[in-house]
Amino acid sequence: MPTMSDSTAQTPTGDPNYLVGLDLNGRRVVVVGGGTVAQRRLGLLIAAGADIHVISREVTPAVEAMASHGQVSVALRPYADGDLDGAWYAIACTDEPDTNAAVVAEAERRRIFCVRADVARLGTAVTPATARYDGLTLGVLASGQHRRSAAVRTALLEALQSGVVTDDSTPLTPGVALVGGGPGDPDLITVRGRRLLARANLVVADRLAPPELLAELGPDVEVIDAAKIPYGRAMAQEAINTALIEGAKAGKFVVRLKGGDPYVFGRGFEEVEACVEAGIAVTVVPGITSPISVPAAAGIPVTHRGVTHEFVVVSGHVAPDHPDSLVDWSALGRLRGTLVLMMAVERIEQFASVLIDGGRPSDTAATVIQEGTLRTQRVLRADLGTVAERVRAEGIRPPAIVVIGPTAGFSADADAAN
Repeated sequence: MPTMSDSTAQTPTGDPNYLVGLDLNGRRVVVVGGGTVAQRRLGLLIAAGADIHVISREVTPAVEAMASHGQVSVALRPYADGDLDGAWYAIACTDEPDTNAAVVAEAERRRIFCVRADVARLGTAVTPATARYDGLTLGVLASGQHRRSAAVRTALLEALQSGVVTDDSTPLTPGVALVGGGPGDPDLITVRGRRLLARANLVVADRLAPPELLAELGPDVEVIDAAKIPYGRAMAQEAINTALIEGAKAGKFVVRLKGGDPYVFGRGFEEVEACVEAGIAVTVVPGITSPISVPAAAGIPVTHRGVTHEFVVVSGHVAPDHPDSLVDWSALGRLRGTLVLMMAVERIEQFASVLIDGGRPSDTAATVIQEGTLRTQRVLRADLGTVAERVRAEGIRPPAIVVIGPTAGFSADADAAN
């Protein structure tokens, strides 16, 4: 029988590292070094439940905090031979090559696998680029090319998050997922929302749902336009409910894609109630809500230490004096914090007037953001006394968010014009 020569046996091809998952829960792990490299490695070891012992002359504040929380033990001293006694795994990550070499040497004598962070090939183990996703742990090795392994790891994670790559070939159980699509930028949908959208058979989408997300759907996915264009054509809520229920009863996985968050002036709970009454299982996926994210995109925080202790989000879909209005506008006029108005552009004169009458100074900062987070975003800065006139003059139109209060005058751009 032919055999490999000694030279062939000692020259492995490709990456010589054998990728394996270690169960370190409750097992002693020694980390020699307490700097930023150690700091990055400790998080995963803590998550794995390891019994972690850090040996270093000094440690970063973050490592010190881990010790104060009982997540690791720290010995502030130089490494000494014998420190690996009882260890299952070791990491040498000091800025002293001789110390790292000594740790590896002791580990080899004790037959303990050891990572040498400064020169990976001189250790007996390497740390893969890792990520965790919904119960999966991904690990990528690239023969010591750390940037390459990190890039592949990140691409795999993003593919799983977006639904381009699926970790489950089992068809989803028929039902409805109520998904918040975020404020407009398609990148601002949640990871879970995008994953469920990628697996939908039927999508019922609002006008404010990011249209780019629909372009990613396969040709076999049915899309129903549930657009509710303000002051124009509208699909009745009952018809939307019926589409969701009939789709699920036909054996489809239905995604109801809404702009922002389904429960923030999105009538989402009405749809949940209808589905539950019909015996349809519903999953609710929150979205990034526009009253907070759109001001943020314009450089405006809705709260700020020492400036405001509250912010209030109000729907402006009916006038202040309308019998259906549930808002105490006089009380809002007396507040000192941030007021965020949604669906308010058409009646901005009435809202500004009632707030001033209620006690808000006319020179209170008021900023209007149209199509926030999108390439077409427009920001108009004014005050409460002039905002209505400015909105009309500048041709601001829905969708737009109105921010009123001290922080409305803030901007990430110090040179922003008022």
